[in-house]
Amino acid sequence: MKYVIFLGDGMSDRPMAELDGRTPLMVARTPNLDRMVREGIGGWSLNTPPGYYPGSDIANLGVLGYDVTQSYTGRSPLEAAAMGVVLGDQDVAFRCNLVTLSDDYRRMEDFSAGHFPTEPAAEIIRFINDRLGTETFQFYPGVSYRHLLVWRNGRQKVSSVPPHDITGKEIEPHLPHGEDAEPIAALMRASWPLLATHPVNVARRQQGEKAATSLWLWGHGTKPLLQPFRERFGLSGGMISAVDLMRGIGTHIGFEVIHVPGATGWIDTDYEGKANACLDGLTRHDILFVHVESPDEAGHAGRLDYKIQAIEDYDQRLIGPVLQKLAERGPFRAVALPDHPTPVATRTHNSDPVPFAMYGSGIAADSNTAYDENLLQTGSLQFNPGTQLMRYLLNVS
Repeated sequence: MKYVIFLGDGMSDRPMAELDGRTPLMVARTPNLDRMVREGIGGWSLNTPPGYYPGSDIANLGVLGYDVTQSYTGRSPLEAAAMGVVLGDQDVAFRCNLVTLSDDYRRMEDFSAGHFPTEPAAEIIRFINDRLGTETFQFYPGVSYRHLLVWRNGRQKVSSVPPHDITGKEIEPHLPHGEDAEPIAALMRASWPLLATHPVNVARRQQGEKAATSLWLWGHGTKPLLQPFRERFGLSGGMISAVDLMRGIGTHIGFEVIHVPGATGWIDTDYEGKANACLDGLTRHDILFVHVESPDEAGHAGRLDYKIQAIEDYDQRLIGPVLQKLAERGPFRAVALPDHPTPVATRTHNSDPVPFAMYGSGIAADSNTAYDENLLQTGSLQFNPGTQLMRYLLNVS
C-alpha cells in the first residue's frame, strides 16, 4: 500500500459576499477533489489544538499525527533544520521576514516585500549579517522573503506577531515585547537605515517593485524533539515542499526531503514537477507528503483571484496526474486537505476545522459528492483532534 497526503495550505475559507455567500473552494473547478469525495469519504479535521495559534507548523504536525502539546518547541527551529543550521541546546531561532513598511516605518504594507526573489534576498541577508551579525546573533538566508536569525545562548521571554497578521496595520503595538524582547526589536529597527540604501532595494524601486525595508523577527523556539515517523507508524516517507518550515518538519521526523527546482511557494510553483517527484518518491517510500503553499499566500495577500487559481492548479495539475498514475500501479490511499483556513477577507489563519477528502483502496464511498466547506456539516468522519486522521488513513489502531 502506498499513501499520499495532498496538503493545500490555507485552502479553506469562509463564505464571501462577492461570491454570493460561497467560498473559493465552492466556486473553483476541482474535478479531482470532487471525485475523491464522490468515490471515497468526505469529512472534517480540527488540526489546531485549543489554546494554540493556528500556524502551519502546529497544524501540519497535527496532520502528520504528532501531538504538539507534547513535542512542540516553536516554528523557527523546524526551519533551521531545513536550512542545515545546527542549534545548540540553549540557542533560540527566530523567523526573519523581509517586509515592506510604509515610508514612515509605522505601518505594515507587505509581509513578503512583494514575494522577494530568493537570490537578491540572500544578498540582502548576507549584507545584514555582515553589519548586524555577531557571535551572539547570526542571520541565515532562506527562500524568497523567509529567512532565519539564531540567537546563540539566547533568551525566550519574547512575544511576537506574524507579519501576515498585521497587513495594513500600525506596527508599534505589534513589535516584539516581553522581558527579553529589546535586543530583537533593536535588530529590527537597526535594519531600517541599512536596507533603505541597499542597491537591491534601490533597483527594485526604480523598476516599480516593492523594496524590503525592514526585518521582522517572530516565531521563535528551541531545538525540538520529534519521534521519527518510522518509529511512530512503521513507514518511510518523503516531504515535497517549497518552504523551509515543511522541509524542516520532514527533516525532524526522518522523511527524505525531496527538492523540486521549480517549487516557489507562490502561484507560479511547478505543480508538474511536484507530481513527478511524488510518483518517483513513492518508488522509495511508503508515504509522500506533498505540500502546496500558494493558496495560503493568496489568502494572506487578500487575492481572491489568485486563491481560486491556486486551488484549481492544485487539483488539476497535481492531484489529477498523481491519482491517475497511482491507480495504474497498485493499492494506494490518498487524502487531500488544508492545514488550516486562511480566509481572503481576514488575510490570516483561523482555528476552524477543515474539510478533507479520502480516497483509495479499502475506502468505501459515503453520500457526499463535492469537496468544499459543506463537508463541515455533511462529512461522514470527524477528526478532533486532527492527529486521528493519520491513524485512520494508515488503518492504525
